Amino acid sequence: MRKNGFLLLFIAAAFGASAQTALTTEQMLKGAAQKVTKPLPQFVEWVGDNSFVIRREGKQYLHDVKTGKETDYAGSVMTTTVVVPEIINKGNDLYLKMANEETRLTNNKDEEKNPVLSPDKQYVAFTRNNNLYTINLNTKKETQLTNDGTDVILNGYASWVYFEEILGRATRYKSFWWSPDSKKIAYMRMDESEVPMFPIYSEEGQHGFIERTRYPKAGDKNPEVKVGVVAADGGSTVWADFNQKDDQYFGMPMWKPDGSALWIQWMPRTQDNLKVYEMNLADGSKKVIYDETQKTWIDLDDANRITFLKNGKQFILQSDATGWNHLYLHDITGKRINAITSGSFTVTDVNLVDEKNKLVYFTCRKDNSARYDLYKVKMDGTGLMRLTFGEFTHRNIRVSPNGTYFVTSYSNVSTPDVMALVDTKGKQLRELGNAKGEAFATTALAKTELLRVKSEDGKYDLPLRIVWPANYDKNKKYPVMISIYGGPNAGTVYDGWQLNMQQQWWAKEGMIQVAMDHRASGHFGKEGVNYMHRNLGYWEMKDWITIVKWLIENAGVDKNKVAISGFSYGGYMTCYALTYGADYFTHGLAGGSVTDWSLYDSHYTERFMDTPKENPEGYKSSSVYTYIDQYKGLLRIYHGTMDDNVHMQNSIQLIKKLQEKKKHFEFMLYPGGRHGWGGNQQLHSQNEIALFIYKNLLEREVPKEVIK
Repeated sequence: MRKNGFLLLFIAAAFGASAQTALTTEQMLKGAAQKVTKPLPQFVEWVGDNSFVIRREGKQYLHDVKTGKETDYAGSVMTTTVVVPEIINKGNDLYLKMANEETRLTNNKDEEKNPVLSPDKQYVAFTRNNNLYTINLNTKKETQLTNDGTDVILNGYASWVYFEEILGRATRYKSFWWSPDSKKIAYMRMDESEVPMFPIYSEEGQHGFIERTRYPKAGDKNPEVKVGVVAADGGSTVWADFNQKDDQYFGMPMWKPDGSALWIQWMPRTQDNLKVYEMNLADGSKKVIYDETQKTWIDLDDANRITFLKNGKQFILQSDATGWNHLYLHDITGKRINAITSGSFTVTDVNLVDEKNKLVYFTCRKDNSARYDLYKVKMDGTGLMRLTFGEFTHRNIRVSPNGTYFVTSYSNVSTPDVMALVDTKGKQLRELGNAKGEAFATTALAKTELLRVKSEDGKYDLPLRIVWPANYDKNKKYPVMISIYGGPNAGTVYDGWQLNMQQQWWAKEGMIQVAMDHRASGHFGKEGVNYMHRNLGYWEMKDWITIVKWLIENAGVDKNKVAISGFSYGGYMTCYALTYGADYFTHGLAGGSVTDWSLYDSHYTERFMDTPKENPEGYKSSSVYTYIDQYKGLLRIYHGTMDDNVHMQNSIQLIKKLQEKKKHFEFMLYPGGRHGWGGNQQLHSQNEIALFIYKNLLEREVPKEVIK
């Protein structure tokens, strides 16, 4: 389950201080922020260490760091035209595009998927009917690298659970990787034959149809996976020395930069032991490079875990084994040399490694967990220095190749984004762009604050962001809409600028809007996230109830109108709030919800919960069904009928249990909808949510202009 923001209409954003002129209805309902704010320029790339390309209003310019002068990029730099080959898909066939010339590469009825050029641009690899192929772009010769692909044997194409939870949606099911020298391809072979089939029904046509997905739920049989390497021109696959029958997972493999070996991330089904193996390309034998065990779990889907150094002798590894994610220097054999960072803060990314000066530039959440900053540190762990500045969060940081300068975009809840050039002593050299529009200073925007509430046990300062109603009166009571996601390490509260005109509308209508995070949201490192081990739902709700109590006592929230909204994991937490937390939450909008963790996929669920057999009490306490008798508010459930991620089965089972207890609720289906939907169905969903809010929270008719 990866975070899905679909239809989270009420995520609290930050707004500037009020001024004289109110926003118009058209501005708020049509999302027109013109003149109030404006887009920042776009950073494109560094050109050497003393200039970079920036895009302004569709045109690219070369910015000179020393003088600040900008010249047309095409005229000053691009003196020669480099023709880059491109692979395009037309009518299920592949074409090679060079400049304006297209050459057909395939001609058959079957679809070619995920075409990927080799690093040297001499080959393209792709899958067809679950087999892996290459085409030599010089000779146009097609080579079939595997021959056993079927509907359950997948070569270079991922099983659903690998696509969703391990390799990531951005891969589009691709599970093959070119070697740096373009001579070999690493790929995964997945056998789904023993993975349970889950039927997804479509209502289309006279008879409808069933879409069958191999989907392992918690405790089910997973796909059997092998990792192999094959030559680009074909031949026998060399398989890594693992037992395919073992209950195990493989993360995304990494080629050593020189292409001499493949590094494979492995863990057992228990997900508490990560090993990185080096595979010998000649015979498939392996040796351990890294071995980590934790009492709870280790995330496998971390594509940034290892950064190879250009010297070929070392790498930097990220690990949260101490309770906080930090950087560690290793030699190429895997021996740890030293910790580069340490302390009670979270490193989020490695921006640049300056090997000559033995410096690492990295982004972290150190001074305030709701903000991101750029730091530098020596490779031996000394000389830690903050490079960004002010009470801001800094995003989209781009460090120059030699670490002399960086470009950042910074903001906070009351300050729109500013783009600036900074040297790596932390001195701001010049402003490159400002998101404040000409009408910003004279436009009244809803006041927003980022606050902290002490957890009930006193261990954590829980963050929340509040968008206050226009003309807020501390002596009045207001309905509140709380927008959440809630999953492990999936916080939504950050000290950054967003201008959401729909939120401005709800502020005008007199509704408090809140986003809030719990102890396991990532603000408090893996140390905080570990609370969720074998116990999803409990700690999120415990901390959120603490915040709701504070809102009622200190923020003028009407205790009879405490609404919560979420989708996916947020839908689960909404259902949980209206059952387990029903003494505090009165209304809920739950979309695409997990309602019992035995119904969700194996890898995500077991990472936190172990299997249902190993942790029956945890599954019981985390299930919405356990607390049906406590339900007493009004829950609106909505779900796409063809959701292949969180199956509609979840909502249907919840509905049945509510019906059996004769509980009142609302329900809406979106036929054909997946884990989200678009077009008029999306507008319908937004309209229905607006109707729900006006009827139950604002207690008045919906203005006709609100309905889309």
